[in-house]
Amino acid sequence: MTAGIDSSEAAAAVRPQDDLYRFVNGTWLAEHEIPADKAIHGAFHALWDTAEQDVRAIVEKTAAARHPEGSEPRKIADLYTSFMDTETIERLGAEPIADQLALVRDAKDLSGLVSVLGQLELQGVPGVFHYWVDADAKKSDENIVHLTQGGLSLPDESYYHDDNFAEIRSAYVAHVAKLLELAGLPDPAGSAARILELETRIADGHWDRVKDRDVQLTYNKLDRAGLEELTPGFDWSTWLAGAGVPESAFAQVVVREPDFLTAAAAALQEVELDRWKEWLSWRIVHSAAPLLSQAFVDENFAFYGKTLTGAPELRERWKRGVGAVEQSLGEALGKLYVAEHFPPSAKARMVDLVQNLVAAYRQRIEALDWMSPETRQRALDKLGTFVPKIGYPDEWKDYSALEVDPADLFGNVRRSVAVETARDLAKLGQPVDRNEWKMTPQTVNAYYNPRMNEIVFPAGILQPPFFDLDADDATNYGAIGAVIGHEIGHGFDDQGSRYDGDGNLNDWWTDEDRAAFEQRTDKLVAQYDALEPAETPGQKVNGKLTLGENIGDLGGLSIAYVAYELSQAGAEPDEAGSERFFTAWAHAWATKTRPEEAARRLTIDPHSPPEFRCNAVVKNIDAFHTTYDVQEGDGMWLAPEDRVRIW
Repeated sequence: MTAGIDSSEAAAAVRPQDDLYRFVNGTWLAEHEIPADKAIHGAFHALWDTAEQDVRAIVEKTAAARHPEGSEPRKIADLYTSFMDTETIERLGAEPIADQLALVRDAKDLSGLVSVLGQLELQGVPGVFHYWVDADAKKSDENIVHLTQGGLSLPDESYYHDDNFAEIRSAYVAHVAKLLELAGLPDPAGSAARILELETRIADGHWDRVKDRDVQLTYNKLDRAGLEELTPGFDWSTWLAGAGVPESAFAQVVVREPDFLTAAAAALQEVELDRWKEWLSWRIVHSAAPLLSQAFVDENFAFYGKTLTGAPELRERWKRGVGAVEQSLGEALGKLYVAEHFPPSAKARMVDLVQNLVAAYRQRIEALDWMSPETRQRALDKLGTFVPKIGYPDEWKDYSALEVDPADLFGNVRRSVAVETARDLAKLGQPVDRNEWKMTPQTVNAYYNPRMNEIVFPAGILQPPFFDLDADDATNYGAIGAVIGHEIGHGFDDQGSRYDGDGNLNDWWTDEDRAAFEQRTDKLVAQYDALEPAETPGQKVNGKLTLGENIGDLGGLSIAYVAYELSQAGAEPDEAGSERFFTAWAHAWATKTRPEEAARRLTIDPHSPPEFRCNAVVKNIDAFHTTYDVQEGDGMWLAPEDRVRIW
């Protein structure tokens, strides 16, 4: 067994008692340069790079071989070939979107516009709102259509109003004008200004990201009559016909932000038709730009890459090509990835780790002193029904309906959207498929799904530095153990705790226990509200936006340490083992971020900046203070009465 940690990255001049993050990662932070095609880079992203290279090798090997017509390997090869066929793409220019632009141009009235909105939704051009099919949060064994706000081309509604983003708004107008001009549309400068004006009105109706996290406020179940009443004047039948959605699909829907839909319906009637047609033409160009000729690609990157994230260089074409294949044929690629990169021994070790983390959670819940026996038992009942999924799905997606043409990139992507839309709609009237995964096996991430009460760990994240078959327990529990604990923790965060073990929104807490929980989470919000990233002077973390992830981090690492203790068969972890545990945690968050990207993430990302995912978490953990003998006056000191312990 090895420690599994590269100690050469530690900074000798920094003490862990003052700054664990820089003690572990200081040398790496000083010497590492963010790759030119990235806005952020670190341990997570290096693993993404490895997975991307692995997938590239699979794609290129597949593309170089001969495969039967219609087979999944042939589709992978043909889709990648279509992306890499720059000669055809350059020759076509804006021609692939000509038919979509003609649809908009020919709309004569509001009814025609609504029909076109539906038709374009089916082709992957997002409109004023979005829909998808998922489990009903109050009947988690049944599928239902969900509706949510949309219509913005900047990251969220704050970009249209906040003074911080005034320069970005100006750059956005210039960008829109350039792309409209490339597409040959009239009055690009005037249109761009009016498009910003219309999107600003749409943004006025948007819920902010904190309000949009409220799982109770965002559950509004309506029948068709209720939906019609919510959106006076909007012709749902016309939109449904355009989108290829049967009327029966909207017999009942869940609306996330009801007053947004009301505001959007009013705007469609009050804003003149030509303004909407300008905006919808822009949405077509915007959606297609990464798939069109180089002039479109470069201008799209100039704004969405350089301006918004600070990345100076466009990603190489092969990387974007692999991404396109991932988007359309992700699980077909996943089959090949798992066969080459995920040994059965890794799955077996993960099963053990997950079981140990669940056992540690059970121990902690049983010992909670702030929760009543009644609610504590319900929490244990929920924990007992968690479903872990590790590596890859038991059943793979069927891509037989997708037609792929090696000379038609844009058509391939459009057809993929239609196939996935049909797959989504086919769920209606069927039992919820509990074998479905929301991520592909090659994804470097993990998730908790409250409606399935499942924790999911794709093969992609089960690699060093997060998971290492050759590393000791301290290292694995401090890295992948904390990730497992984090995802379990989402089942008991401010959102997940509203769901029961069957995946239904169901209040299983007493009022007193909920108040005790919120007293603790309010302290956590206040801690994070005070944090200011070095990359964004004057801007602080939003403790309410990041609350769920912060609960996941704190609970995850706390429980991972308990699980590590349990793994020592009753013996107290020695000091060196505890240090390796916390070092593994800090090492996992080693990250450098460009200022533009840091500002963007601070606004829209429910995760805290990486250094705080390390330091702000361990400050609240008694074992960290004990391991490093942290004393009052040290940079990492937090008084015992100020430490937040929830789970």
